Amino acid sequence: MMRGAASSGVVAVMLMMLVALNQLESAIANDSLSSNKSSCNIYRGSWVYDNAYPLYDSNSCPFIERQFNCKSNGRPDRDYLKYRWQPSGCNIPRFNGLDFLERLKGKKLMFVGDSLSLNQWQSLTCLLHNAAPKAKFTISRSPSGLSVFSFPAYNATIMFSRNAFLVDIVGAPPKRVMKLDSISTGSLWKTADVLVFNSWHWWLHTGRKQPWDAIEYGNVTVRDMDRLVAYEKAIRTWAMWIDRNIDHSKTEVFFQGVSPDHAQSKDWSKQGGNGSCIGETKPVMGSNYPAGPHPAELVVEKVIKTMKNPARLMDVTLMSQLRKDGHPSVYGFGGHTTPDCSHWCLAGVPDSWNQLLYSDLFHS
Repeated sequence: MMRGAASSGVVAVMLMMLVALNQLESAIANDSLSSNKSSCNIYRGSWVYDNAYPLYDSNSCPFIERQFNCKSNGRPDRDYLKYRWQPSGCNIPRFNGLDFLERLKGKKLMFVGDSLSLNQWQSLTCLLHNAAPKAKFTISRSPSGLSVFSFPAYNATIMFSRNAFLVDIVGAPPKRVMKLDSISTGSLWKTADVLVFNSWHWWLHTGRKQPWDAIEYGNVTVRDMDRLVAYEKAIRTWAMWIDRNIDHSKTEVFFQGVSPDHAQSKDWSKQGGNGSCIGETKPVMGSNYPAGPHPAELVVEKVIKTMKNPARLMDVTLMSQLRKDGHPSVYGFGGHTTPDCSHWCLAGVPDSWNQLLYSDLFHS
């Protein structure tokens, strides 16, 4: 009887120690940021090689999408898994999945955007599953484009709503109209406690991949327009919708920034050329990208500054520009037929996006 009581006591003490350790890690993380918060931009820095990475094994994530699992798809090199983002002015906390789940208890986090948002959603769900591998989870995907991942024990939900443009597209071919000043799907967004938006890549599609036949803004309808101009009009519509409909005392709003592609090696190579990410195995070292700022990112920054209650910009563009090695390339869903220099391998770059989200959301 005494042995049983002693054993129970040991277990209780161990649990208390684990909780205390978790709290200590969070406190240290807060101190590391707060000590030089005024001079630290966590989105400016460089990639450093770290043998403690990756944060999880992609093959241990049972629901990972095939297109992101480069390792399983035969990618032979492993260095792309080993890089950690290091801000120039401070340290950021290592991603702590259990702490994330504790803080997300009873709440919903929703990613809204295109397949780059899917990339980040997939990363976060793998990170959290890795932190609590024995915790039961549910996952569902609907034809409407909503994916829902939940941990019942924590009453925590992480969602992805596929919405590549954020504004409306109405009608059927050949009369599909993109309405740059209209958002009718926002009721779903109001259900979340944390919103992370993204939009850009689909704005560049033409021909059969272009999902509209005309563009409408106000009383004017045209067959096409400068895509960056159209993008800015849509992002302004999104910003006005957020200002009018979201209570920032209850809901945190982020914009993911613009995830770059690496389709042309002239953007990072002094030799120039029209190569792509195929065969790239190392990041661009240092803190500067030769091609300079991304034009769509500049649009997002400009629009957010005009908001009454500005969304928090996850300025992941530069850090991602430096990772020409991080794409599936020929080890994605399309293989050698259609190399992928837009999405990201998992484990990989989106894990660092989520580390920064964790830092910005819970430790800023």
